[in-house]
Amino acid sequence: MVHKTRGIVFRFTRYGETSIIVSIFTELFGLQSYIVNGVRSASARNKIALYQPLTLLELVVYHRPNANINRIKELRCVHPYQTITSDVRKSAIAIFLNELMNKTIKEESHAGDLCSFLINSLIVLDTLGDRAENFHLLFMIKLSRLLGFGAFNTNEVLGVRVVDEATEQLLDTMLDADYDAVLSISNDRRRELLDLMIKFYGDHIENLGEMRSLHVLKEVLS
Repeated sequence: MVHKTRGIVFRFTRYGETSIIVSIFTELFGLQSYIVNGVRSASARNKIALYQPLTLLELVVYHRPNANINRIKELRCVHPYQTITSDVRKSAIAIFLNELMNKTIKEESHAGDLCSFLINSLIVLDTLGDRAENFHLLFMIKLSRLLGFGAFNTNEVLGVRVVDEATEQLLDTMLDADYDAVLSISNDRRRELLDLMIKFYGDHIENLGEMRSLHVLKEVLS
């Protein structure tokens, strides 16, 4: 059956000589795998750009509920990025967010709300001015709520971990902040808050493991 849905590309893997299998988190069906034939051939070289991680798509898909892999009938990019691909700080943040999504978002019963959040958040990151350095922290707070484990107060985030009063106050402020909030946070404090958020996720996400993009993100934002 054919359906129209929005989606965000999580990743793709090569399949055969010219094809790929792409994982897309969709508004209607959650995380889905689609086989795309011939997209790596010389004649279709430009089309592979539509399957790069974090590409925001409007799709017409064939969907069989019990199928492991479905097919895409039509697709188009709904928001070509203007700054994420050219701003080194935003690029590092986006790479980190993509790794976080791949590790934490699986099959979600409320896929529509979650997909809308992801799409809207990435559009905000792309259109945000030159104060994006705290975006990933605010994103992690907001995502954790949609994933069902918080964070609504500092005690939920900290657990048994102890921080100084200034860090706790900043965390409390961030819990109520929007993406465009002006937050005065030093580089050292930002790294501390990021480590706290990753530990918080690790408390709730099984096999979160090491975040490989973390080192680059910290270096770029330092």
